[in-house]
Amino acid sequence: MIELEDHFEDVIGKTLRGTGISDGVLSFLTNVAPDKIAELQQGVFDEVVVRAIAPALGLDANSLVELAGQAWRPEAVELDGLRQFNTLFDPDPDDPMSVNSYLIWDSQTKDAALFDTGADAGPALALIDELGLTLETLFITHSHIDHIIDRDKVQAAHPGVQVRVNAREPVPDAKRFAVGEVFSIGTLRVNTRLTWGHSPGGTTYVINGLKRPVAVVGDALFAQSMGGGVISYKDALATNRSEIFTLEDRTVICPGHGPMTSVAEEKTHNPFFPEFKPS
Repeated sequence: MIELEDHFEDVIGKTLRGTGISDGVLSFLTNVAPDKIAELQQGVFDEVVVRAIAPALGLDANSLVELAGQAWRPEAVELDGLRQFNTLFDPDPDDPMSVNSYLIWDSQTKDAALFDTGADAGPALALIDELGLTLETLFITHSHIDHIIDRDKVQAAHPGVQVRVNAREPVPDAKRFAVGEVFSIGTLRVNTRLTWGHSPGGTTYVINGLKRPVAVVGDALFAQSMGGGVISYKDALATNRSEIFTLEDRTVICPGHGPMTSVAEEKTHNPFFPEFKPS
């Protein structure tokens, strides 16, 4: 079972860094003592404090409390033509980090595409061989090293594979595209949407033609969280709203870290997007 990527304190920390709100300013806005705010960021949960600061940070308090209590997990996804691979990037026993890649294929034509490589592309390459698929494209969601570190292995195993990336992402020797361009995986259609903010040209790939729509989002969105706004927190939020949350509720979300989820589930459970919660 793949664990959620973030704890409640990660959500609070990403929001504070993204908004630039200091502990002192947050204390002034909420009348919560600075030491209590500091304790939250260290993982010391206090529901009263969380509910006091969440509105000032633009977060949904109920979802934060739910996250802290580990009270929700997304429904497991089993979809013919889609496989998630979760591989270990940083084995630090105190703070291990895993990363996802995704194989998507057309079961009729046997054409396939890999989305990111993860830390180890070996399991994906083995499944390609097992199923007799033809790997045509390696789509890159963004250029952070944990997502593309095993690119050489993929290209060595499949010399004809095309590597495609948003033109705003610095990936050498990849075929660059402008957002909005449409690709294919056999009879499946791959639409490209700009979900930047975590990286300069982070791209969400929306695949239609399987039994459910699929959105491979990289680090734009996680189950009950999102990637930090390394480049622009404001634009990370805005493009998630406009490019991911406008998809069909049944769309499977395939994040760069953590378990798969869906648009409907994130509307209900993601603390970064309070506007979608039932009133």
